[in-house]
Amino acid sequence: MKIYVTNVFVDDQDKAEKFYTGVLGFTVKNDIPLGENRWLTVVSNEDPEGTELLLEPGDHPAVKSCKDALVADGIPAHSFLVEGLDAERKRLGDLGVEFAVEPTDAGPVRMAVFSDTCGNLIQMVEMKDTA
Repeated sequence: MKIYVTNVFVDDQDKAEKFYTGVLGFTVKNDIPLGENRWLTVVSNEDPEGTELLLEPGDHPAVKSCKDALVADGIPAHSFLVEGLDAERKRLGDLGVEFAVEPTDAGPVRMAVFSDTCGNLIQMVEMKDTA
């Protein structure tokens, strides 16, 4: 069994599409109209046939309070693997991305946490060389 699609609830699909593609560098995989919203998924350019991230409308009544509580407690909605955490932190910072946690050691990884501008915290993780 493999993960096919996972989701992140977003406040605005258009804004999320711009951030996840234009800033993070993902590619739109599916963009299918569904009433007022869309089935909008993105994938990593490094793995275009890999797991899709659904930029899911967060208009369900339970979503806002849940997202607000997670952000208030500093809990990321997702974790993305990167090569070169410091370089990626600089690249994103230069694009105006706001970081809640600067690159730091966390056991077998280095990590940082940023806002996706759509109501979520996202964690970037770089695996430490364990050799």
